[in-house]
Amino acid sequence: MTTPTMAGQSPGAPPQVHPTAIVDANAELGDGVQVGPYAIIGTNVNVGAQTIVGPHAYIERDTRVGRECFIAKGAVLGTDPQDVKYEGEETLLIVGDRTTIREFATLHRGTRASGSTVVGSDCFLMAYAHISHDSRIGDHVTIANAVNMGGHVVIEDWAMIGGVTAIHQFVRIGTYAIVGGGCRVPKDVPPYTRAAGNPLKLYGLNTVGLERRGISKEIRQELKQAYRVLFNSNLNVSQAIEELRSRGTAIEEVEKLIAFIEASERGVTV
Repeated sequence: MTTPTMAGQSPGAPPQVHPTAIVDANAELGDGVQVGPYAIIGTNVNVGAQTIVGPHAYIERDTRVGRECFIAKGAVLGTDPQDVKYEGEETLLIVGDRTTIREFATLHRGTRASGSTVVGSDCFLMAYAHISHDSRIGDHVTIANAVNMGGHVVIEDWAMIGGVTAIHQFVRIGTYAIVGGGCRVPKDVPPYTRAAGNPLKLYGLNTVGLERRGISKEIRQELKQAYRVLFNSNLNVSQAIEELRSRGTAIEEVEKLIAFIEASERGVTV
């Protein structure tokens, strides 16, 4: 992912803060950080080297932002969680390296339930996306415009979420899964799959995404066979898992698919 840059900055350069920006004395800015006009950075905030904080961006408090991130105009990070059970306890928002956060996205801190909200590295969070309290976003995740999520959502590495999609609290979206735009996601979405529509349904494997990420043809074929047993057979989910187990040791990706389904508490999209 390419992060926008401003001219005149190089590794090891001191932070550059626009005269109209406000940076709390307890905030820490790494080498080469750039803070744009009217941005506000509050107490106990750490911003990693070479990160750009755009104009009017607001990082309220208790937030860790990694290296080489881009935070666009009007984005809001580290504000209190939208949870009626929150009682002012100290919690964190953690953002990894090289993550892009576009205009007016909102990322809230966690609650005492987990202590933090975490966004991984190399993510792309588009305009107006909302990252909810206590959620866990993996690496290389793309969340399109105006995606909204309830608390405690888990989105694993390399997943993609289409725009204007609503994700129910405690839902998990598996690695390499892709969810279409304008959807309501009330149940877990298994790894490696495509889901779309209202009500949400599975539409096979995310074959294009898997191929683009260099997943071998042999692994894709094994996943396809497992998908057929799990979702396109006359077996219920428990029977399908038993059938796959009876075939002997599966490849890592199939094992991950099975483990994800076995761990589901909200139920799995089919």
